[in-house]
Amino acid sequence: MKQRTIEAIRAHAAAEYPREACGLIVVERGRERYVPCRNAASGTEHFVLPAEDFAAAEDLGEVVAVVHSHPDAPAMASEADLVSCEASGMPWHILSWPADDLRTIEPSGYQAPLVGRQFAHGVLDCYTLVRDWYRIERAIALPDFPRRDDWWHQGEDLYMRHYAEAGFVAVSQDQPEQAGDVILMQLRSPVPNHAAVYLGGGHMLHHLHGRLSSRDVYGGYWQEITRCVLRYQG
Repeated sequence: MKQRTIEAIRAHAAAEYPREACGLIVVERGRERYVPCRNAASGTEHFVLPAEDFAAAEDLGEVVAVVHSHPDAPAMASEADLVSCEASGMPWHILSWPADDLRTIEPSGYQAPLVGRQFAHGVLDCYTLVRDWYRIERAIALPDFPRRDDWWHQGEDLYMRHYAEAGFVAVSQDQPEQAGDVILMQLRSPVPNHAAVYLGGGHMLHHLHGRLSSRDVYGGYWQEITRCVLRYQG
């Protein structure tokens, strides 16, 4: 990177601190420049770069890298950073601020494990886990859906609105029977906001906010908050 690009990244990280700053590196008329973008995340633990900001940067030139800061944290890539870098197909530059340590990661074929992955809403969350299980175990590509932070408290009923579009039908209110059944649960929310994959033998795979993804026994509390069981029909 050019020194002036690094200086622009530093200035943006300082201006956004203590929130994460995010932006894009663009080659415009043969010259490299940093394009600051908005962070649309509602919290401080991650960033969300709006699609319209990405589109605006593309209008300027070729987007060649993604940039974001880690306020008061090392520049080491998180699991969500690694997954998102793979999805973007381009390098990611991470600036620890105010420590001022800049590191770069590039796509390398990384895949998050099904069990033990870190939570990052919209990147590594309960629906991502469902999609990854179907891709790995069934070679089925489920559609992804845009979802803002805390959507279940914003009047959105995303799971119930989109499950048919994803190829699922409702088969029960509270009793999964086949491996691959998806269990929709209502966890301290006015709408179903948590999903798990039934693995058979009384076990499920799921990912709670703030915890690592895990394989747990289905029953008890989880059955009490179950609102719908879905089965993939294609």
